[in-house]
Amino acid sequence: MTIHRAMGILFVALSMLAPVEAADAAEFSTRPVTNGGKKWRIGYYEGGDYLQYQMTLMATVRGLMKLGWIEPATIPSQGGEQTGKLWAWLADKLASDYLSFVKDAHYSASWNEETRMRTAAALMNRLNTEKDIDLLIAMGTWAGKDLANDRHSTPTMVLSTSDPLSAGIIASVEDSGFDHVHARVDPRRYERQVKIFHEIIGFKRLGVAFEDSVNGRSYGAIDVVERLSKERGFQVQRCYTKSDIPDISVAEKSVIDCFEELVGKVDGIYVTEQGGVTRGSIPKLVEIANRRNIPTFSQAGVEEVRFGVLTSLSQAGFRYVGEFHAETFAMVFNGAKPNQLEQLFEEPPKIAINLKTAELIGFDPPLVLLGAADEVFNEIAVPR
Repeated sequence: MTIHRAMGILFVALSMLAPVEAADAAEFSTRPVTNGGKKWRIGYYEGGDYLQYQMTLMATVRGLMKLGWIEPATIPSQGGEQTGKLWAWLADKLASDYLSFVKDAHYSASWNEETRMRTAAALMNRLNTEKDIDLLIAMGTWAGKDLANDRHSTPTMVLSTSDPLSAGIIASVEDSGFDHVHARVDPRRYERQVKIFHEIIGFKRLGVAFEDSVNGRSYGAIDVVERLSKERGFQVQRCYTKSDIPDISVAEKSVIDCFEELVGKVDGIYVTEQGGVTRGSIPKLVEIANRRNIPTFSQAGVEEVRFGVLTSLSQAGFRYVGEFHAETFAMVFNGAKPNQLEQLFEEPPKIAINLKTAELIGFDPPLVLLGAADEVFNEIAVPR
């Protein structure tokens, strides 16, 4: 393939990333309002600690600040991937005349199936009996599956799912299936990622590490990868990991072991979202891939590129996602039913690349890639 053709295809792929605004936004205001003179009470439920959840929550809070629902404040740096301490800070420190992050309404299943059953049952009972939560954040696939149902009627906003469609959380892009449920969806996001990675690198054998389960395949967009492999003529080298388990160190080791196995068999790795890809494991994953000159693409986005993954489609620090969620929350507080609002949202065209990683693996980025890059990192940062 000539560089000119690659440039053309890359630009076409990027042009598909133009943001889609909520079609019903004009019908509902996003202005700050009280709940009949009281604050709107927000609750939270997650499957367990995960960096994407922490960052999505912070971005959504910043979006609410921008809209005037919360007084501007600097969110403290967060350690690890937890949301519990972050939620406690939101409950205690944020100033708002309109919103309350209910301190005892942070629920986590800690990636344990038994804990999940007990937690979901306790939360469902609270929603139906105490009725002291006005809007519930369901963060991630586990939470979305547990709360996208007709066993309660609390407005539920499903955030940070890889693919709520394939996970069975929503009925379609246009219809969540329940008046009180909303889930942001971008059904072409991972297709764009894999296509752009293929255009940039031209790999013949793509490595993917993922948990061989329904959720694991959904997180990693494996159906998309397999379909594109047939359309584009590359092979998929699979390696199975452990993901949604209480012991994160076991999940991390399973991904590290898979990377050690894959680097001898592939010429590109799609770094999929899962429980074992963490701030603790990413430096080792990057070291393994870079040592063998294997280009990597982060499914999750810019943070992993900052830590040494070669490239990704950038989420601009989660800003656009957070603002979309904040506007959706605001319209619900202004009278919209969650299922009345547009679920489809595609992020603006942004690329992130780590030039230090490119240097280490001997990859000379084409000018079109650098020209399209919104975030360029010259060093490999160390996660804290």
